[in-house]
Amino acid sequence: QVRLVESGGDSVQAGDSLRLTCEASGVTRSRYCMAWFRQGPTLEREYVAVLDTIGTTVYAPFLGGRFTASKENGKNILQLQMNNLGPEDSAMYYCAFTTARLPSQHCSRRRDDYPYWGQGTQVTVSS
Repeated sequence: QVRLVESGGDSVQAGDSLRLTCEASGVTRSRYCMAWFRQGPTLEREYVAVLDTIGTTVYAPFLGGRFTASKENGKNILQLQMNNLGPEDSAMYYCAFTTARLPSQHCSRRRDDYPYWGQGTQVTVSS
């Protein structure tokens, strides 16, 4: 059973930066997909970044290059560096994990394709 634990959420001012961390345990495969999703108070859970352990990362277009997802070498730890935060980034951020892939062999960006989730970490950005 895969377990995910997020950390790093905080209340910050617009323009600040934050780094979120997701630690995964119970992982038995070397190739998998990990993703960051977020959910604001009135919005559906949307993907932020999807990282494939073969080295590719896909970002949601609305980020404008402000966020960077990375995985520590040799560790099942996913991080999300978030720069120039704005109030629109306020949300609960979730880490997700799956070993399944799309027929194209890419990692999915759909929340329903991820069976494992962390409890979330709250990010609040004040203007």
